Amino acid sequence: MNAQHKIKSLLDQLNTVIVGKQAQVQDCVACLLAGGHLLIEDVPGVGKTTLAHALSHTFGLQFSRVQFTADLMPSDLTGVSVYERGKEAFVFHPGPVFAQVLLADEINRASPKTQSALLEAMEEKQVSVEGETRALPHPFFVIATQNPHDQLGTFALPESQLDRFLMRISIGYPDRAAERLLLSGADRRDMVSSLLPLLSGDELTELQRQVQAVHTAEPLLNYVQDLIAATRSGRWFLQGLSPRAGIAMLRAAKAQALISGRDYVAPDDVQAVLPQTTAHRLVPVGDAGRGAVEQVRAMVDAVPLP
Repeated sequence: MNAQHKIKSLLDQLNTVIVGKQAQVQDCVACLLAGGHLLIEDVPGVGKTTLAHALSHTFGLQFSRVQFTADLMPSDLTGVSVYERGKEAFVFHPGPVFAQVLLADEINRASPKTQSALLEAMEEKQVSVEGETRALPHPFFVIATQNPHDQLGTFALPESQLDRFLMRISIGYPDRAAERLLLSGADRRDMVSSLLPLLSGDELTELQRQVQAVHTAEPLLNYVQDLIAATRSGRWFLQGLSPRAGIAMLRAAKAQALISGRDYVAPDDVQAVLPQTTAHRLVPVGDAGRGAVEQVRAMVDAVPLP
């Protein structure tokens, strides 16, 4: 089965559980194929956790789930050494971060101290515990959900951690037809538990290799640099994108191109992933009167195509 058939089967299975949200599901698949971490932000009850579970099952990845709360400690994530009398030594008991997918549910309900414990894991694919560095499984993804900042009991994620997420998406309310399916159909959680893993570890690695091999022509790279320069101009945002953000955006565009069945990146691919990969890293200028996503789209309209 070639890459397009594998990707189509992934999308089809996910869309049976998350109904009426094909664009958001495709963004999630592109994010994981690009090897990035995913942040799903929305109000409670629209399917954030269900989507994260469905992605883990469908990609055939071993995962652990942590409910983030205000009293969650860093050691609750990374693990701790416990003295065992039989061995007369301290034995390390790994925490839930030692999984291929860490589902960080309601990540912004934990304190900044606990949130920061994820930084090393997300960037370096390792954790340092009690003076020893321990490698995390490969592949390693963080799929985090968070509630809007204006809800009670939430802490804003620090910019350094937001920058580690390749994409931030919102699911939104379903349309009428999709909601009727949710009301009259099977329980989505029961459906998730019956999902079949459609990829092996080797197949996922091969798809990620194909993403990296997608061609980017010189005019396309010029266009990407023009967009990055526009974010730094001071006209649209207080601070522009970092080089790391530009690399991440291009990686997501490559994944989008592969999903579309092409071996080269087109401007449409860049535009398709730009709001999801950059808006959470940017703060609009004060007089814009728009949110970051709307400001990104306005900026794209002002940057000439190659």
